[in-house]
Parts: sequence; structure tokens; C-alpha cells
Amino acid sequence: MSVTVLIVDDSKLARIVAGKALAELQPAWQKLEAASAQLALEIVGEQAIDIALIDFNMPERDGLQLAEELRALHPDLPIAIITANIQDEIIARARAVGATFVPKPVTADGLRGFLSGAALRLRAAKG
Repeated sequence: MSVTVLIVDDSKLARIVAGKALAELQPAWQKLEAASAQLALEIVGEQAIDIALIDFNMPERDGLQLAEELRALHPDLPIAIITANIQDEIIARARAVGATFVPKPVTADGLRGFLSGAALRLRAAKG
């Protein structure tokens, strides 16, 4: 099963770290990177993505705003909000848009549960 994961973070280093954690767990999955919410929306408009990993703190619009926009376009898209800003309000807002909260720094252990659940949902949807 070919899976494409979009990693959205304004920090190149954070995208690299998330990409390494993803590759450790799912080496065959393709990854795309976007440095902003706007770039992410352009990518989603041009090609299909299966999973989104989105930083919370970004210029222009935060990750939850982007998650809401992606959710409107793709109601079943597995979305993770990634942030070091661990506040109940952010976790609650992530859940409200149907996104999973993943703390920074991103590690394979931190992503494992989200990616396992996402893979199951994708298999069920494509099966």
C-alpha cells in the first residue's frame, strides 16, 4: 500500500526530525514537506495525501486552522498536530477537529500510535 505523508512545519530542522521518525517506522511511505500552511494547501490541491503531520506554531495561520481547512477538504484524513506547546486548550482544539496531538520533539515512539491507527484507517478505507 503506497502512503503519502505531508509534513508541515516552518522549521526545516523540525521537518527533518519528523521525517526521520516517520522513516524509522514506515520506511516505504513517501513524504512531502511544506514550510507553511499555504504551501501545504497548494500541495494538497495538486496531489493526493494520505496523512498530515502539522506543526501548531506557524506564521500566517496556526496548525489547527490548517487542520480545519484540510478536514473540510478531506473528512477522513488522519491528521496529527505536533507541538511543544502542551496546553489543555490546544489538545482540546485538536480533538475538536478530529486530529491527534503529538508532542515535540517528534520521535518514532511519539508517532507510533498515531501512525498505526492511521494505517488501519487507510487499509479499511481502501479495502
